[in-house]
Amino acid sequence: MKKTCEIAVTVNGTVYEAAVEPRLLLADFLRHTLGLTGTHVGCEHGVCGACTVLVDGDSARSCLMLAVQADGRNVETVESLGSIAQMNALQKSFHAHHALQCGFCTPGMLMTATDFLRKYPLATDDDIRKGLSGNLCRCTGYEHIVKAIRAVVKAGENP
Repeated sequence: MKKTCEIAVTVNGTVYEAAVEPRLLLADFLRHTLGLTGTHVGCEHGVCGACTVLVDGDSARSCLMLAVQADGRNVETVESLGSIAQMNALQKSFHAHHALQCGFCTPGMLMTATDFLRKYPLATDDDIRKGLSGNLCRCTGYEHIVKAIRAVVKAGENP
């Protein structure tokens, strides 16, 4: 018999209660238990940033966090930002500036950018690049991603 733990976690404004194995990763809880597949799992070592979510307003690697650690906390995934029909300002800017190619890193980039747009003035492109330094993209070279975030900063449209 496997041991389980009861958790209650708020994800994108909805409280979910579940019995989970103590070793279940938050990424797997989000994707497989809740069906929120926007959070991507890349390296499974916290290096690539594709699995980035916000936990109590701070970016976190969901591949390094256990679901039980999210008990009683507020988690925001990329699904919280908007939909195809109603994108938020950051998503619209990524689209307008061609800030994605294969799209695998995009959810993590969006969540990381959401975190630092809420917290920091991002006065220079170097500030944006430093903020993105924990997220890897093998396709874009980052230039369009930086332009997209810069456009949101200039427009004063913080997510």
